Amino acid sequence: MSAGQAADGRLTSRPSPAPPGPPWPAGTHALDLGGSAEVLLAVPPGHPGPRPLLVFFHGAGGNPQQSLAAVGRAAAERGVAVLAPRSGAATWDLITGRPGRDVAVLDAALAQVAEHLGVSRCAVGGFSDGASYALSLGPANGDLFDALLGFSPGFAAPPARTGHPRIWLTHGTGDRVLPVERCGRRLAAAFGTAGYEVAYDEFDGGHVVRPEGVVTALEWWLGPE
Repeated sequence: MSAGQAADGRLTSRPSPAPPGPPWPAGTHALDLGGSAEVLLAVPPGHPGPRPLLVFFHGAGGNPQQSLAAVGRAAAERGVAVLAPRSGAATWDLITGRPGRDVAVLDAALAQVAEHLGVSRCAVGGFSDGASYALSLGPANGDLFDALLGFSPGFAAPPARTGHPRIWLTHGTGDRVLPVERCGRRLAAAFGTAGYEVAYDEFDGGHVVRPEGVVTALEWWLGPE
């Protein structure tokens, strides 16, 4: 997929429970996508069978290592693999215009994941600008992602809509970067009005990803064991 083909935000790669190639061992792997693309895949320990996959987008100016620091431990404890891309610019392409390069990189990363990792289900999430990106790409790919996890998002601008993934949002009441009144609360109401199943959690705090919030989000997504 080229950047131009990605303008509608649609992803074409579909990981499956039965990859054709040998499985990646547990640990963090840097995917080889060529060029300047940087994507990390964290594979949890345990039996190399099909497992949930969480795609997680960092905030503006962030990097994949920060994404893994935010969600990696809680994900690994629950047998969830994490795919953490890096935005091509200071933030994600949709934030500054329209989907393009970052969607194409994610699609290529998912294709590589599909070769070596059995995937039982997929969710997409992110923090701050990354949450806004997840809430925009997610609805365009509801046939891939069954849940969207937004930590302190600013907005959502889906370039297309396919399916109705469930949505979990959290926002701090003391957030001075993206105020809760015009961001978290507004988004929860808007998605609910649009017919999505929304779980919304406010907390007493600022513009952060709380470890307990990550645990709550993952358990909400994965459901009872």
